[in-house]
Amino acid sequence: MAVIYGISPVLEALRSGKRRVKEVWLAHGTKPHRLQELRALAGQARVPLSEVERSRLDAITRRANHQGVVALVSPVGYADLEEVLSGITGSPLLVVLDQVEDPHNLGAVIRTAECAGAHAVIIPEHHAVGLTDTVVKASAGATEYLPVVRVVNLATTLDSLRQRDIWIVGVERDGERPYVGWDFTLPTAVVLGSEGKGIRRLVRERCDLVVTLPLLGHITSLNVSVAAGVVLYEAVRQRHPVLPAGGQA
Repeated sequence: MAVIYGISPVLEALRSGKRRVKEVWLAHGTKPHRLQELRALAGQARVPLSEVERSRLDAITRRANHQGVVALVSPVGYADLEEVLSGITGSPLLVVLDQVEDPHNLGAVIRTAECAGAHAVIIPEHHAVGLTDTVVKASAGATEYLPVVRVVNLATTLDSLRQRDIWIVGVERDGERPYVGWDFTLPTAVVLGSEGKGIRRLVRERCDLVVTLPLLGHITSLNVSVAAGVVLYEAVRQRHPVLPAGGQA
């Protein structure tokens, strides 16, 4: 079993029903109005719910920001790439991360990708963070819905995607054209590099095109999760041009 913490991750685990929630612990003194839906969902799913001292949750989560909510759940599993691709209807939109090591960045990218309607996030097995409890917390529960694929060789995986007529579009500061110049209605895998290092040479060589985001200030790079958000919401704009404010795709 695994531990997840935070109000949103535990709520989404209960809502999605994709993995077993064995037990939920609440810290004494947590504001009741924030937990009404959580209590109701736990009751509907017949998940035991207990109130415990906050110090116990601090110990379980190594003093992480658990917001007074911790759950014992079955481990989140990685998705199979072939199953993900075969299940996509319409034009694929994938996010490929090259050696992102910060769990908060990975969680933030997964959250943004899920909100933007991407079909999966693909990460390498080595020299990159996996689906840790910190990643789940940072994703605000998006890991319960968006498939995360872990592959041994990222370059080989990109070759496989190209064979399926998916365009490989890297994002770097020295790209060939602005990011708004790409047609994101086409089947696209967006490739983003690691913190400080960017996309590795062998991965970049697999890109059909490298686009860039304008940097008009003194700082010469964006956080990978911010770059992902900018590019993915350009894809949303192109794919859903009549989507009303606040609407859902």
